[in-house]
Amino acid sequence: MEKKKVSLKQAIGFHGHLGPYLVLGLLMGEYALGKIKAKRHFGLEVKAWGATQKPKSCLIDGLQLSTGCTYGKGNIAKYNGKVIKVSFINCENKRNTTFVLQDTVLKELALANDHQSSEMLAQKLYKTKPEYLFSANNS
Repeated sequence: MEKKKVSLKQAIGFHGHLGPYLVLGLLMGEYALGKIKAKRHFGLEVKAWGATQKPKSCLIDGLQLSTGCTYGKGNIAKYNGKVIKVSFINCENKRNTTFVLQDTVLKELALANDHQSSEMLAQKLYKTKPEYLFSANNS
């Protein structure tokens, strides 16, 4: 298995607790960087839809942690939307990708309706290959 750049311990330290949306943001960000050949922090832009309210908004912390994009630098933004969709743009080579959550993930999220089941799902997701979690539209 490929080593993650951000550990669950680091993520919990940043966000305050473990949850599935935090983990999805971490994995999505790391996966996107590889897809669009981008470096963390600069030369990258992230736009997220459908993650404006808890617990879905926890995705944003995972994205910030994994990509280095922050509100302070102005290279991450969130928008209203009915479904979670995240766009990643490499500002240097113009490569981009947009991810949505796979239906199987959406079903699992719907079943995680208490703290314990949410933590268990988060740990399971962290060990899952990103291609099983996200559908991508690349260019």
